Amino acid sequence: MSQLPPTLAAPPLPTLTRRALIGAGGLLALPATGWLHAKPLPPAPVVWPHALPVPGGVARLSLGPAATRPVAHVRQGDVDVPVLVVGDAIEWTAVVGIPLAAEPGDAFITVQPASGKQREGSARQVPYRIAPKQYKEQQLKVAPGKVDLSPEDQARYEREREHQAVVVAAFTEQPAGQALPSLRMRVPVPGRRSSSFGLRRVFNGQSRNPHSGMDIAAGTGTPIVAPLPGRVIDVGDYFFSGGSVWLDHGQGLLTVYAHLSSMDVHVGDIVKTGEAFCKVGATGRVTGPHLHWGVMLNRAMVDPALFVPA
Repeated sequence: MSQLPPTLAAPPLPTLTRRALIGAGGLLALPATGWLHAKPLPPAPVVWPHALPVPGGVARLSLGPAATRPVAHVRQGDVDVPVLVVGDAIEWTAVVGIPLAAEPGDAFITVQPASGKQREGSARQVPYRIAPKQYKEQQLKVAPGKVDLSPEDQARYEREREHQAVVVAAFTEQPAGQALPSLRMRVPVPGRRSSSFGLRRVFNGQSRNPHSGMDIAAGTGTPIVAPLPGRVIDVGDYFFSGGSVWLDHGQGLLTVYAHLSSMDVHVGDIVKTGEAFCKVGATGRVTGPHLHWGVMLNRAMVDPALFVPA
């Protein structure tokens, strides 16, 4: 650092006591040398998932203190869907998944006191605002039969959709009724992120639903590990997603792994963070081997990137 000319240098400051500084409203520490040095601020704590209140994102809403965990719901269509609540008696936070199809604007969740008899009129609304977000578009070429379905394939797809609607409605308490110490997730497989969440996908020139997960390029047979502790709630081979496994991490936080070549677990199995339970493949509607990894909150697919380091 350059020095000031002697004529402009500040005169030495007298040494002050801590009591004198506090009495004067001082905010800076004064070493014996007399120079002022600001104390560095501690880094802000990192919270997981990161808040990004946009379609396909996550809203983090403070619910304040309470002796036990409050109960929260969000309205999706004509259904009240339970919401994940984390924290402790000092501060509870609702972690709300926002559907990709959500319209930007004002929204709210409904919060009730924790378990016990509810007083009439005790529920309250906690508002939040959904900001707009424009996702990119992606052109893909796949086998024609994966876009224009035959009557038999259409019937299979309808059956599978009904089954998976039951799977994604799962809402259980987290292990032993305890909140997970952190919702930071481990990336389930190493590799390049080949397709990002929310891409507007066009298959063979026909527009289809936006991409509801993160694609990670990896070779067939690469082991996939659990990003958090969880229970296996579905294992199947589906028309679009191919070999697939769903994990339940508690309170409506689910993850899905698709296009698998091998599924090494059964429904009801418990997996630990970092434990391998399936392998990368190229089954279902794909253009090559990769992992399609999806994260769901309150039945809404949200961006997995919000749960992992950049």
